[in-house]
Amino acid sequence: MPIQYTATKLRANLYKVLDQVLATGKPVEIEWGGKLLRIVAVNPPNKLDRIVPHPNYIAGNPEEIVHMDWFAGWKP
Repeated sequence: MPIQYTATKLRANLYKVLDQVLATGKPVEIEWGGKLLRIVAVNPPNKLDRIVPHPNYIAGNPEEIVHMDWFAGWKP
């Protein structure tokens, strides 16, 4: 769903709104004279380009984790 702004709010934050459209690819709608206008990125960014690396994730087969013997390291 597009984000909606009034023309006054758009005017106050024009460059931030344009940067937001380019960064997220989400369109912005502006209400002007009772009608809606839409700002849309022509080439929206690829979602995969925004992936943030997570160095502490578990890499491997999840089945190995499920069937792991957890009691070997457990101490009462």
